[in-house]
Amino acid sequence: MRVLEIDHPLVAHKLTVLRDKTTHSSVFRQLADELVTLLAYEATRNVRVSPAEIETPVTAMTGTKLANPKPMVVPILRAGLGMLHGLTTLLPTAEVGFLGMVRNEETLEVTTYANRLPEDLTGRQCFVLDPMLATGHTLIASVNYLHERGARDITCVTLLSAPEGLKTLEAAIDSSVDLTVVTAAIDEKLNEKGYIVPGLGDAGDRLFGVVD
Repeated sequence: MRVLEIDHPLVAHKLTVLRDKTTHSSVFRQLADELVTLLAYEATRNVRVSPAEIETPVTAMTGTKLANPKPMVVPILRAGLGMLHGLTTLLPTAEVGFLGMVRNEETLEVTTYANRLPEDLTGRQCFVLDPMLATGHTLIASVNYLHERGARDITCVTLLSAPEGLKTLEAAIDSSVDLTVVTAAIDEKLNEKGYIVPGLGDAGDRLFGVVD
């Protein structure tokens, strides 16, 4: 498993505003979108391409285009939706699937309650979007779900990651998966409730409001 923690002043600035508890949801959504676009630049560095023969106004040349099959972007509901636009800004031709997963706050176990994905993902590069890699259980379940459908090249894009979650994810994923985690920051630790410290709170609530 490869882990890329993006060291960039714009990433650090936007992340600091996201962490601030006084930041309003509308500003949080805008900055999360901008931050994901910055992360997406690195996350897509190894996206598959193929040669393309074109004519410029001056001459013929061989350029580059995204290869088929198209990449698949998979936001994890609901918080991952706040990251979708930021990544598809750079990959507008990608297809989008959805996974709905919920974590039991007492046991920390994850169950899947919804999916909208092709049954066969063989040969597809998949980009999983989830703001927080905390315990790692949600991303483990997500990656395994994609792997069972044939995906082998999977990149997880997160705003924050906990060291405990990264270790758990790496230990749990099948060795046949080419897995990359791209994150804006690896934080200090998890607290007793499974929240990232210093973190930024519940990303879903901060993006979309509290749902009782």
